[in-house]
Amino acid sequence: MLLTRLPDKMTLAAAVLLLLLTLVSNSRADRDFDVRHRLSTVTRYSAVKDIVDNSFQPTDIPVGCTPIHLNLVARHGTRSPTKKRMRELEKLASHIKELLKDAKEKNLSPQKVPAWLLKWESPWKGKLRGGELDTKGEEELYQLGIRVRERFPDLFNEEYHPDVYPIKTTQVPWASTSAVAFGMGLFSGNGSLGLARHRAFAVTSESRASDITLRFFDCCQTYKDFRKSHEPAVVKLKEPIIAEITSALAKRYEFNFTRQDISSLWFLCKQETTLLDITDQACSLFSPTEVALLEWTDDLEVFMLKGYGKSLNYRMGVPLLKDVIQSMDQALKAKEDNQAPGSYEKARLRFAHAETVVPFSCLLGLFLEGSDFQRIQKEEPLDFPPKPPKNRSWRGSIVAPFAGNNMLVLYSCPANSSSKYFVRALHNEHPIAMPGCGGTDFCPFEVFKESILSPHLKHDYNTLCQVNLDQPKQKPETSKLLKLFRWLFSFGNDDIPSDGVEL
Repeated sequence: MLLTRLPDKMTLAAAVLLLLLTLVSNSRADRDFDVRHRLSTVTRYSAVKDIVDNSFQPTDIPVGCTPIHLNLVARHGTRSPTKKRMRELEKLASHIKELLKDAKEKNLSPQKVPAWLLKWESPWKGKLRGGELDTKGEEELYQLGIRVRERFPDLFNEEYHPDVYPIKTTQVPWASTSAVAFGMGLFSGNGSLGLARHRAFAVTSESRASDITLRFFDCCQTYKDFRKSHEPAVVKLKEPIIAEITSALAKRYEFNFTRQDISSLWFLCKQETTLLDITDQACSLFSPTEVALLEWTDDLEVFMLKGYGKSLNYRMGVPLLKDVIQSMDQALKAKEDNQAPGSYEKARLRFAHAETVVPFSCLLGLFLEGSDFQRIQKEEPLDFPPKPPKNRSWRGSIVAPFAGNNMLVLYSCPANSSSKYFVRALHNEHPIAMPGCGGTDFCPFEVFKESILSPHLKHDYNTLCQVNLDQPKQKPETSKLLKLFRWLFSFGNDDIPSDGVEL
């Protein structure tokens, strides 16, 4: 009898042990979870700039190789919500007051109501304007400028001239202000203005209507038509998911939350965390698992409408790519001709938007896995970023946080090197693998041009972006969206929505 019962007891003990280990593991994971890292493209730079792929081993720059030119493409820094989003938060505050009044009339348990909600009002209530660069955003770009100068002293040892260090930006205030903050850091101590010895410097921009280098997305009618036709489908994909989380939070807090409430609360979570350093109010309404899923839906939207989801999203960035190559070719010519220092450009510094940085990262083939690089070269569609808890390379918080940036540094190497010139890729100031160059971050210049850039350069911006009125209007490409829709439904109640991603 004892022998027949022993396996049952052992099985039960093993099951209990497994349950305890799972609970301990989940508890540890929750403690290690940091919402500041999980806000997609609304993430502050300081929270994620040093998060790197530990499996990647950066190249040791060979002795004798020196940087001769730097290209920077950076996003603006942390900014305030736009006027439209501020009005959304005021509507949320009004509806929460109605919910509290309703709960009181129904004598619902006050213990379930988060204390902060009782007197909450939007921090931006009554503010007439929005979207301006926040002081945190100013600091992000100012400090980035200082670090770039300290990291590449040989590039920034010339006396300032706008032809040597051109700074380009879009005509959007939070981008141009970011350019100024960066320049103040880059050139600090090298002028005669004030105690910090600042100096004046030029920042140039093209008209919004014709800036195909940094605002190519805004000048491309084909892309605008694509966005207009696909955005409703993306929103529709989220509707059933929003319903699930609305139901979950309504049960959890015994509040009659609407779907719009959930969308606005997630947006509030991101704004409170990034701008106000508050993580124990709106964000605390969601579990870590829910936050991870909300982040994923934001990342999915960026992937589909701005990233690898459609080749047009990044192919239209060809003018920016050509500008980068042209600057490198000029630097090579100056080096080959042995031109005098101060007579040629040493860095081209650009400040724009997530809609600029994301496509540029795609043009370089960053954040791809396995055979994905070969697939985008053939313009084949990529699979969607895997859903949590699976790991994924495509994270908006890493690809394009506030002040997120790509740098391409051109190096000149000794004659006995395998190549005379190399390009090093840095993303958010850290070396990053280029799949088109064998997964290294330090690529021979000719290989960089041939393997990574050439397949894109065959495309013409005007051809990609013009609308042929003689052709019948094509139906939106919904097959992939419908596929995702069915896929999301198959997961049942686990899926959580996000609001539109503000860039």
